[in-house]
Amino acid sequence: QVQLVESGGGLVQPGGSLRLSCAASGSIFSIHRMGWYRQAPGKQRELVAVISSGSTNYADSVKGRFTISSAKNTVALQMSSLKPEDTAVYYCNLVAQVLDSTKLIIPGTRDYWGQGTQVTVSP
Repeated sequence: QVQLVESGGGLVQPGGSLRLSCAASGSIFSIHRMGWYRQAPGKQRELVAVISSGSTNYADSVKGRFTISSAKNTVALQMSSLKPEDTAVYYCNLVAQVLDSTKLIIPGTRDYWGQGTQVTVSP
């Protein structure tokens, strides 16, 4: 079992900042990638930022404003210069190799999602 716990969402004015955090726990053998996605009302879920072995990738819409970082089994998203169009539910994502109940490594990688945290940017 793998769990992702997110924190840090909320209401902020345009131009403000927020920091999202996500902690992964459970039967994780190795982490391949962690990241953040978001879904606004009526829209598809989209990538915001991902980090893998220290390399990062950002959506064009957030480059220069958002910064993703990771440490051990956590990933954070520092969001600055927020805009109303950043309003969405933000989801933490983990791609990892995991262990079964007997502590053996399950071949391949598994994909996990957090429960989502609301970010609202409004005057």
